Amino acid sequence: MDNPILNKIGTVFIPVSNIEKARDWYCDILGLKASGEVQFGHLYVITMDGTGIVLDSKIYSEDKVFKTPVFHFNTNNIEKAYHYMKNKDVNLITEIEYNHYFNFKDPDGNILMICEC
Repeated sequence: MDNPILNKIGTVFIPVSNIEKARDWYCDILGLKASGEVQFGHLYVITMDGTGIVLDSKIYSEDKVFKTPVFHFNTNNIEKAYHYMKNKDVNLITEIEYNHYFNFKDPDGNILMICEC
């Protein structure tokens, strides 16, 4: 029997408390223009190269924020990425670890990661 499930992740849902503020924050750190509309009053789709991101205020609660990174953003230069985020006053929760990655929090407390690929 052929497997109908693709070996590919389509999108990652991130719980956020305020969809407009989250949209603006994520678009800012990713260097994207906040375009498109909030869908159904609680979803904002960020089109990425590869797996996408959906910000979702309907699934948010303080106990549902990511306590550990469930994915990472890629970079070609971890030092430059670290200083970029630091200059944007992002809540950095680790230094650069093993010359390879660092963790930070979004405004809702989700722990995220940037990793040099």
